[in-house]
Amino acid sequence: MTEEMKQIKKYILNKKHAKFRKNKEWDRSGELTESQVNTALGSHELLLRKKNRLIWMLEQEQPAFIPGMDLVFMRTIVENSCIVNTNEEKALRNQYYLHEKGHVCNISPDYSEVLAGGFESIEKKIQKAKTEPGGSDKEEYADILSEIIRSIYSFTEKYAEALEEDGRKGKAASLRRSVHTGAESFPEALQLLRLLHYLAWLEGEYHIGLGRFDQYLYPYYKEDSEKGRLTDEEAFSCIEEFFLACNIDNDLYPGVQQGDNGQSLMLGGVDEDGKDCFNELSEMCLRASRELKLIDPKINLRVNQDTGIKQYEEATRLTKAGLGFPQYSNDDVVIPALTRWGYQLEDARNYTVAACWEFIIPGKGMDIPNIEAVSFPKIVNRCVEKYLKETDSFGAFKEKLLEELKAEVDDITKRLEPIFMYPAPYLSMLMYGCTEELKDISQGCVYNNYGLHGTGISCAADSLYALEMYYFTEKKITAEELIGAVRDDFPEDLPYLKLVRDEMPHMGDGNPAVDKYGVWLLDAFAEEVDGRKNERGGIYRAGTGSAMYYIRHAEELGASPDGRRKGEYFPANFSPGLSVKTKGPLSVIKSFTAPNLERVANGGPLTLEFHDSVFRGEEGIRKVASLVQMFIKNKGHQLQLNAINAETLKDAQRHPENYRNLIVRVWGWSAYFVELDKVYQDHLIRRAEYTV
Repeated sequence: MTEEMKQIKKYILNKKHAKFRKNKEWDRSGELTESQVNTALGSHELLLRKKNRLIWMLEQEQPAFIPGMDLVFMRTIVENSCIVNTNEEKALRNQYYLHEKGHVCNISPDYSEVLAGGFESIEKKIQKAKTEPGGSDKEEYADILSEIIRSIYSFTEKYAEALEEDGRKGKAASLRRSVHTGAESFPEALQLLRLLHYLAWLEGEYHIGLGRFDQYLYPYYKEDSEKGRLTDEEAFSCIEEFFLACNIDNDLYPGVQQGDNGQSLMLGGVDEDGKDCFNELSEMCLRASRELKLIDPKINLRVNQDTGIKQYEEATRLTKAGLGFPQYSNDDVVIPALTRWGYQLEDARNYTVAACWEFIIPGKGMDIPNIEAVSFPKIVNRCVEKYLKETDSFGAFKEKLLEELKAEVDDITKRLEPIFMYPAPYLSMLMYGCTEELKDISQGCVYNNYGLHGTGISCAADSLYALEMYYFTEKKITAEELIGAVRDDFPEDLPYLKLVRDEMPHMGDGNPAVDKYGVWLLDAFAEEVDGRKNERGGIYRAGTGSAMYYIRHAEELGASPDGRRKGEYFPANFSPGLSVKTKGPLSVIKSFTAPNLERVANGGPLTLEFHDSVFRGEEGIRKVASLVQMFIKNKGHQLQLNAINAETLKDAQRHPENYRNLIVRVWGWSAYFVELDKVYQDHLIRRAEYTV
């Protein structure tokens, strides 16, 4: 890292740029009555508001520069108002299902067209689309897109003039030209990408990813390199500066927790012909993230059974930095899963991730990959309470569980319709077919599938093993005792509690006798979800992720038959129970690669926490890299690693002022530990610390 980059990083981390920020509130022009809400989409009222809000934001934003930084565009207006007020939102929610905040989110645009041809390429599409028959609504939508583009030109001109006043005439000219007609160099492409990503946030969308960063930017790097316009050292500094820029405004883009902002990018993987395309930029991105040690952008890495150990070692060095990066995705599992779900092979090979780890297609996916979640332990508990006394065999109990699983999925899918999203006209210009059809992305795209998470799989599998072994087979506890124990949170003197917590095998021990229940449950989940259609013509995809539900679902549930006490949380994502003392990472990998993961590949990584001492020597790096390689070769679908130290985390809770830059992996994103709510901090402290 150059001295200049060190100074920029220091400036951003110390939030000195916050002095440029102002609080201004956009004034909504009128409010919708209940009858107007019913016809809001047809009247274009909300579309007009969305356009007016973005234009207002662009008018209010003022140029501001970070000393020494070539890349520009930062937020100066702290504004978070929606396009509807509280009563209007309530009226909408009474009629529709609004996912999260109701905005388009968790998608990855296609930046490549504007990078290549600027907004003039979009303007040509708009003009052509206006000549096609489509009615007044289509023409109005075309005019809205054109007005937004004009406001973008005015905004960038405002920055260009400020750059000239700052003595950077060359930068000003470059900015003006590239916004209109596209980037002509690697630095220009990064600057234009910064603008495109910034505008999505400004419009009000969130969790908008950066996609396959090393693929769509590679032609610009390659041409500059081959023509001698840019050395690798200069290209590396450009990447570091872009990564620094991702951290300027990330405090204004929080999700469930600070740091959950969706600024994810994907590296490596195969191209449309199935050939590996990990390249020089891929390696530079890993190195830049390792040097900078910042929470953004979140790094994801696509690998396969042929990925060499050197690449895993380089990625492990990034894990050693303590960022929780990279998250690994296995092409050998994910691509077949996507094609099985109806994605075209060319698109499946181009997959990236959403905000955390759900698989989506850049520019073509209006999937909602985290729309809801099924709690496996809740279903097991419900069956214990309702059916345990009346079933005389474990087989009969499992049949009841399948009925309850179906009822749960039925209930969830029914609640999700009809769905509503606020329009996103700017973002629509970066999505396949939307401009040509003068159609807003909120109404759908090529792929419109929904993803269902599944929480607490290991707790549920352990519970099923305990029920078959100790209730149905060995009869070590009666139905009344077990139902009462779960209801009353297990009396301490109950022999069953010690048996299931300390003596029986668990999912994560690599024991097929327990793992088979995880396999069965996930197969049953996939079977129940497969074939279901949503109202947008898409399907439902089952997954092994948990998102924030590992906290919420556990709080809604008391104790469970595996001995988990009330107040003990589920593990994050696809992992052993928090109170389980496993035999180590090898046994965990054996257990969690046993299921048919192609069937539940919506997303959701096996999450392993390693004690940070593991990474201190080259031997440790090699061992962890080999472990990751083994996971991929065993057909694991996703993996993320945390390098943590429980004592350090505890001290950070006591003295947060000393650990301002301590980074941890939460469930599918990384954050500064001291900025997390205590419930998430405590969960991280409880997680196992493996050694190798």
